[in-house]
Amino acid sequence: MKPVTLAEIAAALNAQLEGDGSIVIARAVHPSEAEGPDDLALAMEKGLGEALAACPARAAVLAEGAEVPANIAGWIVVKRPRYAMAGLLDIFEKPVHAEPGVHPQAFVAPDAVLGQGVSVGPFAYVGPKAVLGDGVIVMPQATVGAEAVIGKDSLIHPGARIGERVVMGERCIIHPNAAVGNDGFSFVTPEPGSVESAKTTGRVVGTNVLIRRVNSIGTVVLGDDVEVGANATIDRGTVTATRIGSGTKIDNLVQIGHNVQVGTNCMLCGHVGIAGSTIIGDRVVLAGKVGVADHVKIGNDAVVAANSGVGTDIPAKAVYMGYPAVPRERAFDQYKGLARLKRLFADVADLKNRVKALDGRANVSCGAPPESTDDRS
Repeated sequence: MKPVTLAEIAAALNAQLEGDGSIVIARAVHPSEAEGPDDLALAMEKGLGEALAACPARAAVLAEGAEVPANIAGWIVVKRPRYAMAGLLDIFEKPVHAEPGVHPQAFVAPDAVLGQGVSVGPFAYVGPKAVLGDGVIVMPQATVGAEAVIGKDSLIHPGARIGERVVMGERCIIHPNAAVGNDGFSFVTPEPGSVESAKTTGRVVGTNVLIRRVNSIGTVVLGDDVEVGANATIDRGTVTATRIGSGTKIDNLVQIGHNVQVGTNCMLCGHVGIAGSTIIGDRVVLAGKVGVADHVKIGNDAVVAANSGVGTDIPAKAVYMGYPAVPRERAFDQYKGLARLKRLFADVADLKNRVKALDGRANVSCGAPPESTDDRS
């Protein structure tokens, strides 16, 4: 990127500028990595004052209330550091390397439709009747299946797989080796099998003599600004579509089953697994390793803590945690109870010993007198 002044950065962040705004900035760095006066030291976290005072940078970004060392001639004050960081990284972003046009070693079907400014890297595949909007980047060894539609300015990283008939909105990002549009995990037995009997009776009655595949003829539909992490997988619907709402962010190694409906602006963190036909509302957060059973409904703005297992519906704006997941207050009560078990067991053991001692004394005082040992007869 070309150099930019401190004042221009402050204006882009809509943040307060102090001191010399004419300082020209070449890059943004951690204070410990600053090498010269054209570096912008990002010192928004607590505890970085000493490193900032020792670095050669003349400009910095600071959180409200932070002290400004003497070596800093100009600085930007931000109210919410992490949000400001997002804006800063937009300014100093380093875009992926993508050659314009279709690489000679890529395959693009003759009837595929490519918009303006599309880039298709080497060994990439774009299938028949696929549509790539303006500015789409398909990086090396990525796949776009037949009749898939990719919205403008979307980025498909190396090794990502976009299945046939998948529809993606604008500005989507699919990270390496993610797979969107896999067949669902759908199988059926001729007669009720072990799973069905276990669910209904708690016992295994039927046996899975034959397991027949249920084909997935639906698709996956992603809204605008959806991001899918590396090695994440999204199964297509059985008949209709698995849908991911606009603005939703999906972390690495997330599994989303067939027919799932995810709302807008959700955050699904690493190792989340969502079984088929689950409905997740808008702005829901599922922390790492949350598992969600099939046909469950999670309301808008709900938050589920890490390692939780969701087996029942969750209302809107609720905070759930635990295995199985329960409301946060109830989970804390359970954890407190578990922590008290050792002391409770000790108290119970002590009470049992006391009762035994009391029983022994009662038998001595109330029982028959001992037999005489006098044999003078």
